[in-house]
Amino acid sequence: MVGQPEGLRSSRAVDRSEGFGERLLGSLLDRAHTMPPHLIAPLVAQEIAVIGGRDVEVLLQDYDQMTLVPLPGERLCVGSPQPIDGSLAGRAFQTDTTIEREQEGGGVRIFVPLLDGTDRVGVIAFSLDAVDDHDRRLTRRLAGLVADMLVTKSMYTDRFFQARRRQPMSLSAEMQWQLLPPLMMSTSQVAIAGALEPAYDVAGDSFDYALNDEVLHVAMIDAMGHGLNAAVMSTLAVGAYRHARRLDVGLNDLYAAMDAAIASQFASEHFATAQMARLDVRSGHLQWVNAGHPAPLLLRDKRVVASLTGPTTLPVGFGGATPLVSERTLERGDRLLFYTDGLVEERREGGEEFGEARLRDLIERASQDGGPVQETVRRVSSALMNERGGVTSDDATLLLLEWRGGTADHLALLDEPLSESH
Repeated sequence: MVGQPEGLRSSRAVDRSEGFGERLLGSLLDRAHTMPPHLIAPLVAQEIAVIGGRDVEVLLQDYDQMTLVPLPGERLCVGSPQPIDGSLAGRAFQTDTTIEREQEGGGVRIFVPLLDGTDRVGVIAFSLDAVDDHDRRLTRRLAGLVADMLVTKSMYTDRFFQARRRQPMSLSAEMQWQLLPPLMMSTSQVAIAGALEPAYDVAGDSFDYALNDEVLHVAMIDAMGHGLNAAVMSTLAVGAYRHARRLDVGLNDLYAAMDAAIASQFASEHFATAQMARLDVRSGHLQWVNAGHPAPLLLRDKRVVASLTGPTTLPVGFGGATPLVSERTLERGDRLLFYTDGLVEERREGGEEFGEARLRDLIERASQDGGPVQETVRRVSSALMNERGGVTSDDATLLLLEWRGGTADHLALLDEPLSESH
């Protein structure tokens, strides 16, 4: 445990006004620019000590989205991993809100979510003599800056990735995790979140998304087979998808690009099923192409109301004809669950297939509790693994999209005056 440095004033004696906070965060940002990754943790602990904080702990999300694991580092407390379900740190992580708990013997333990934009990185925890609104404002902003620093510095080191792992990861899973976009993204008009299972051994499943102006692009891919060969095929499919998407082509050409890439590199019997969609985030107009993939489920008012069935084309790699594009207009608050067949085709003990009916039941039960899409996905993924006894013989991937509706006046948001909430 790291205590308060000798001679440091208590947080009650420190100027914690907006001006002080700006200087503190500016100092952290300026010093972090050239700081090597392994010194970021002690730098953060040092900055928190300036406001009287002590016993600093940085907890990062494990790949299975079930555990928060401590980041090792000089001046940091390194305790035991914390379950996301059932711990104070986990509650801060789940709700994206700061949690405070009075400590025996005095002082307050504060748990602040680390959010890189809206993507959940983990939680930072530390103790203060007391907490007021100045502390809450400053620690929220400090946590946001720390999250951004961890994400940026992770591009230069393996240490943060290693800290998140609680078991060995296969090469195929390593490839897939490095390929993925952030597990969640949220704006005033749309939100999306995903999960991969088995987290440490996934091979052929992957997903991708991009919000380009007013259009959200989504793709889900399931390459045939297992192991490294499936991971290579999935990587190629995602690369072809991104390359074509960045040329601003339509869904038909996205399909053609993925199909040609796989057909040119793999034998004729190798293929990947895929789902590609475009959502106009202003109007809710959805277009999609189904290349041999399970139909997405449409949830409205927390109930599954339809499967988005429609014309299907051959999986990519088979040289299918020009696909037919399906269309539908969503209602405000609608959610779409994209998933791979590993979720429903898994055999339960006794040989019974898990089935779509059970998946529908699980997503409805998880939705009843409310909460953002990322928490719904996390609960569904956990429930699926529990239902299957923690064992899966195939990749199983979820991607949940929510259309919130309305037209965001981005210029008006830029014109808003700066305040404590920004």
